[in-house]
Amino acid sequence: MNPHEQTLNSNAYVEYVTQCPNTKMTETDGWLARYEKTHSDITYPALYWAAVPIVVLGTVGILWTLPIPDEFFEISPLLNWGTTFLMATAVYYFIISVSLAIGMLPFIVGVAGVQMWLAQSAFSPLRVSLGLLLAGIIGLWMGHRNQRSLRPLIHDLQMMMIGPAWLLSVLYRRIGIPL
Repeated sequence: MNPHEQTLNSNAYVEYVTQCPNTKMTETDGWLARYEKTHSDITYPALYWAAVPIVVLGTVGILWTLPIPDEFFEISPLLNWGTTFLMATAVYYFIISVSLAIGMLPFIVGVAGVQMWLAQSAFSPLRVSLGLLLAGIIGLWMGHRNQRSLRPLIHDLQMMMIGPAWLLSVLYRRIGIPL
């Protein structure tokens, strides 16, 4: 069986991508392999998988509530720092991998939809977003609890938008969709 056709577990994928001499490592493979290498010993995977999108929701929500220049509103009432961040993220996903970008579009649209709903709801968008961000950070910390260091948590926050793409890439590999 061809190595590209088989389902690879996390460690085998990292080893395969980083050490196989016949494989040209793309930028996408590099990002995902580095991210995966630092996430091979997650304590509570289900909690971690839930925390990653929650951190994104909280962060985008905070950006959504920041004051915007008048020019943003003149272009569109939906244009704010949160939508700008999401648009830049979508462009970045398309640059690194078209298949990942297409898979991430529902997530990006979902995050925007939650933020639009939250902006129209009776809830305080800033408080909800701060709560989501705090809950997500606690979830990430719990996921890395066995490492007894804040470094993995800080790395996760720095790589916030690679996290959801990495989660999707794990699913893609399991069902055989190429990156």
